[in-house]
Order: sequence, then C-alpha cells, then structure tokens
Amino acid sequence: MQILKNKIKGDKRLLVSKNMELTASEGKAFWPVYEQYQKDLNASNQRIARLIKSYAEAYRADTITDEQARNIADEFVAIEKAEAVLKESYVPKLSKAIPAKRVLRYLQIENKIRAVVKFELASEIPLVP
Repeated sequence: MQILKNKIKGDKRLLVSKNMELTASEGKAFWPVYEQYQKDLNASNQRIARLIKSYAEAYRADTITDEQARNIADEFVAIEKAEAVLKESYVPKLSKAIPAKRVLRYLQIENKIRAVVKFELASEIPLVP
C-alpha cells in the first residue's frame, strides 16, 4: 500500500509539473507551496481512508445502523468542508508564488486529479443497503 501511495505521489508531481508550464523562477516559488499543500492535504486523505475503513467494516458485517449512517454522512461532509477551507487558505499563498492564471491552472489540475481519485473510490465502494 505504501509503495502505491509513493508511486501516486510521484506521478502526481510529474503530472502537475508537466501541466503547469512554470518558468524557473515560478517553479522555485511554487514547489515549496505545493509540497506544503500536499502535506496538509494528506490529513484529509487520512480522514477519508479512516472513513472508508469504518464504512467497509460495518458494511461487511452488515451492521450499519441509522446512527452509524448519520455519523458517516457527517464525517463525509466535514471532510469536504475541511478540504474547501484548506484550498481557500492556499490561494493567497499560491498567489504570492505564481501569477493568478497559474494559480487557477494549478487548482484545475488538482481538482481533476482529485476527481479521478474520488471516481475510482466511488466505483469501488458499494452503496449502503
């Protein structure tokens, strides 16, 4: 699992690098912000992993109660909100490092990558019975 995570992380950086079209000076300012954002985003990823694990255990045991369902739904929404707040907090940091068009480009790239990951997760997670 860790090898897979490392490969995705490396592939993501390469994908971002190829699509950002940064100048040398932009890259020097951008990459430290990118790395910090990825570290901060990792907390959200860990919350998602814990939520999926919790859901999977209850699903396999066929013991999902209404209370568990509410808790899972609440955590899901909380994670989504936290990701939005995190993204919002990084816009000014990115704006100090690169021009506004590059900021938007990065947000688009990040959004597309996360959409693909979320789609893959959604396709593997069964609906609650």
